[in-house]
Amino acid sequence: IATEEPLNPIKQDIKKGKLRYVANIFPHKGYIWNYGALPQTWEDPSHTDNITGCCGDNDPIDVCEIGSKIRSSGEIVQVKVLGVLALVDEGETDWKIIAISVDDPEAQKIHIDDVKKHKPGYLEATVDWFRLYKVPDGKPENRFAFNGEFKDKDFAVEIIKSTHEYWKALLHKKADGGTI
Repeated sequence: IATEEPLNPIKQDIKKGKLRYVANIFPHKGYIWNYGALPQTWEDPSHTDNITGCCGDNDPIDVCEIGSKIRSSGEIVQVKVLGVLALVDEGETDWKIIAISVDDPEAQKIHIDDVKKHKPGYLEATVDWFRLYKVPDGKPENRFAFNGEFKDKDFAVEIIKSTHEYWKALLHKKADGGTI
């Protein structure tokens, strides 16, 4: 999401003038879920999160959708929130919402505690992926709040609500969005 452009189009990410790609983290190739963001949320870079002790990453909150269908780039998907992972990425708070599409056959029966039963190894692979995904670029491993444990839906919803409030403050120019 090009947050610094009008209407925030979806575009290839560029870092230091070069196209940015996600490295393969063995045994995975690219992202291991459908990866997106929740609209009308913002992780405020001037706000120190009480949980992580770090400021926000200046982006909308990320979503890892773990349903069985591979989604297209830009597709809008209604999801059921399952939980959240508190990533600290290069010293910035970067919440990862874990969700499943409401139209997924498993959506009604699955909650964050059930993921290990219905999708064995998926949550552990998610933590490993986020820990290591920048290492091929010569960067250190990422770290997590709560020792990489996923928090439940209620906790995740509170994070979504707070990042929505930061987004509203940004929208109404009560927060400094820099170049956003």
